[in-house]
Amino acid sequence: MRAIIIGAGRGSRLQHQTDEVPKTLVPVMGRPMLDWILDALAPSGIARRDIVFICGYKSHVIQSRYPEFTFVENTDWENNNILLSLMCARQHFDQDFVVSYADIVYRPEIVARVISHPGDIVLGCDTDWRRRYIDRSQHPESDGEKLRAEGDRVIELSRRIAAPDASGEFIGVAKIKTAGAKRITDAFDRAAAAYAGKEYREGRRFEKAYLIDHFAHMLDAGETIHRADIHGGYMELDTLEDLAFAEKWWAGYRP
Repeated sequence: MRAIIIGAGRGSRLQHQTDEVPKTLVPVMGRPMLDWILDALAPSGIARRDIVFICGYKSHVIQSRYPEFTFVENTDWENNNILLSLMCARQHFDQDFVVSYADIVYRPEIVARVISHPGDIVLGCDTDWRRRYIDRSQHPESDGEKLRAEGDRVIELSRRIAAPDASGEFIGVAKIKTAGAKRITDAFDRAAAAYAGKEYREGRRFEKAYLIDHFAHMLDAGETIHRADIHGGYMELDTLEDLAFAEKWWAGYRP
């Protein structure tokens, strides 16, 4: 199994931290975010040679530090978002893969759980997500990629879900089997034809869509998407404030 890591953006909310390096190389608890991700993937048998990295901003820095990766470049990263960035790597959807955002830190358990789930599309879900929003002034709960589920089946994905109604937050890690990837790309091509240059989900143009926007669109069309849970053991680092909270968040994990 391979992993596809989406890391094309700059991360401007981290300000000076991304002047010389892409967001994924900003240190968290003394190490680049990317190294934490690689350590989480490794126990599931995903080595550095199995990584497809989607780069963009400061791509030469990533390429020089991790020559064992396979690189795909999103040359239009300033004008698009996570969904279109992922689709830059669609030629690598020919085997089952784990997809991961590049600006997160998470425990190896969630990788093992999404992989072991039999579903074709399985999202990592943090059920203890709200604790990370306490005192988080620059990234409110309304920004969370929330989901509602019945059992392990996802029934709604939206930032607009009221926090008390959410089953958890999509953490940006998912397992995609080849059959699921085919349905994702087919749905993407249909959506591109219908929505290019137009609003796609929740006021966002198709070109600026997030991955959850596309999953939500597929859910509306009857797609089956599952979740695998982690109870903490995950954090997103978007702002300087988040970096300051990281050690406390990490220490608070109770498996």
